[in-house]
Amino acid sequence: MKILIIEDEMEIAKIIQTTLERESFECMVAYDGLTALDLFQQQEPDLIILDLMLPKLDGLEVCTRIRQKITAKDPYILMLTAKGEEIDRVIGLSTGADDYLVKPFSPIELVARVRALLRRSLRHGGTKNNVYETQHFTVDLDKHSAIRKSDDNTEEALELTTLEFNLLSTFMSYPGRVWSRTQLIDKLWGNDFFGDERVVDTHVRRLRKKIEPDTANPTFIKTVVGVGYKFEDEA
Repeated sequence: MKILIIEDEMEIAKIIQTTLERESFECMVAYDGLTALDLFQQQEPDLIILDLMLPKLDGLEVCTRIRQKITAKDPYILMLTAKGEEIDRVIGLSTGADDYLVKPFSPIELVARVRALLRRSLRHGGTKNNVYETQHFTVDLDKHSAIRKSDDNTEEALELTTLEFNLLSTFMSYPGRVWSRTQLIDKLWGNDFFGDERVVDTHVRRLRKKIEPDTANPTFIKTVVGVGYKFEDEA
């Protein structure tokens, strides 16, 4: 697995690199945002460790630009933030980061977070035969079918509209990722969208009615206050 470390403090970058290489990961290091984007294009890493405060281009902008690029791999992004920067962590997740780690952190915690992210197999470009599967759902992109599985292993075919199917597929391809309304609009409608971004809320409500046991207390599609939505279901 390739990991791109983007950290301007050389001592911290070296600690991260040494820790991960000891765990048999292949590491690359960039000390500023612009160099990081060049390395990302050349190497296409599986995971990126991204500091928020960077010279030339800050971490939020780097995260945004990476998520806008179309590449063979769609890497996980673990964002590093200083203690107390809660609003930056929220913004970071809304721009496409998958998780965050607060400085100072222990090497053991770093490795645990990295391995936890890389264990998520349900990622864009990482499906088997274009099938996304979690504990309670299976989505087959080729067959355009969605199945909900109950705890007693009975299965129910879901009757979803095309938009609902695409919304569920998007959520399942990035389990645990926080999506802003703008990102979902870009993913589902692209440049064809004109109108109020709150239309996303309407479609999420409709999807919840078809997949949630209790729409008042959603189990799978969670609202992240002030940001958007995320999908959670153990693989």
